[in-house]
Amino acid sequence: MGARNVGRKAMIFSLGAIAVYGHALYPLYVALKSRGHPAEEPEDPDAWPSMSVVISAYREATVIKDKIDELSATGYPGPLEIIVVADDPATAQAARRPGVTVLSAGMRLGKCEAVNRGVATANHDIVVLSDANAHLAPGSLRAAARHFRNPAVGAVAGEKRVDDPAGVQGFYWRFESWLKQCESAIGQTIGVVGEMLAFRRNAFRALPPDVAVDDAWLALDITEAGLRVVYEPSAYSVETASPTYSEEWERRTRVVAGNLDMLWRRREALLPGALPVTPQLWGHRLVRSSFGPIAHVMLIGVSVPAARRSWAARLFLAGNIAGAGSLATMIHGGDPPAPVRLAAQVFFLQAVALGGIRRFLRGERPVAWPKPDRAGSFPSHPAVAVEQGAAAAPRTVREQHGPRSRDMIDSCRRAPVRRYYDRFSRSALGVRLSWPGTPRRGS
Repeated sequence: MGARNVGRKAMIFSLGAIAVYGHALYPLYVALKSRGHPAEEPEDPDAWPSMSVVISAYREATVIKDKIDELSATGYPGPLEIIVVADDPATAQAARRPGVTVLSAGMRLGKCEAVNRGVATANHDIVVLSDANAHLAPGSLRAAARHFRNPAVGAVAGEKRVDDPAGVQGFYWRFESWLKQCESAIGQTIGVVGEMLAFRRNAFRALPPDVAVDDAWLALDITEAGLRVVYEPSAYSVETASPTYSEEWERRTRVVAGNLDMLWRRREALLPGALPVTPQLWGHRLVRSSFGPIAHVMLIGVSVPAARRSWAARLFLAGNIAGAGSLATMIHGGDPPAPVRLAAQVFFLQAVALGGIRRFLRGERPVAWPKPDRAGSFPSHPAVAVEQGAAAAPRTVREQHGPRSRDMIDSCRRAPVRRYYDRFSRSALGVRLSWPGTPRRGS
């Protein structure tokens, strides 16, 4: 009987560790490992590298003109080429102007094919991928270009910000930004986004047309070539949040299914020591998006019959009920406090992962998905407003964003456990959650 109880407790402990690894244990591991590693702040190059900006666009006729205007006004000091790969005639027509190369097949070929065509047409040393509806911050191209002074750098991942007044989707991307900063501080990151990704053209390998996560596949290609993928928070983009949870569900489950497909097809990269980013592939992607959520469901299944005799099981089930209730409140337009929003977001991410696993097991690999015409115009956003003729770009993260962004990077290196808790709660949630056992100021 004793051996049975020990085995049961070991199983529960293992499931619990797997369930929280991707969201808590792996970030803590990265924070600890990144101690003492200063953030890279490269100097201006003697000669700025030439850049080709490739925009893959489908049904973006209402925003593509303003996107091109934004790029033209960046004041990048080196040669700059703009290439628009438009999969529909209306977007192609709206993008045509002197100095802009427009490629159009007249039919939708998918993101990977669009990227392949754009890179094949590019004439310059560095290629930058960006989306039509993503606002690039002033100085983003310069901030990315500085890193290519180092010949070991093959790609620069930019930061993605979401204009999300409710703070739900924005919380996720702030957490991702913090995690990528820590990963980059210890060598390189695998976390890239298609809204702002720069890479060496001679390191590019044509993407398979049936890949759903083109940016992650490209980053893995760069890493396998022996080059680094570094993170630059000053090269950031801003886009509006998904208007509904159903649209966010569709997008994120598609990405999870695509990531699992990529990891299965490139499973040799998961072998211990295969790549410098193998730990990131496990912690940042695979465990968080598959094993962790499955372990979470198994813990719920174990806790239900144990709830009559275990206070821990009752507490765990109560937390899940609270998370589900918080999520339901937000879906129906409620505005709960920040800690409640955090619980709802974690619960939503776990559900998204399960939905993505289901799509992966059903063989769904959507390289093209239903998309309506982009409504409205390219809105002005104060965080990325570009003045005509404004050329000087901030040299450092501190100059760009003030001390707060540098503090976030420093939190990856100093007193990690408590600062991980304090600083992340302030930056991601907008509130300061007191460290357990710490008296409040003034008390």
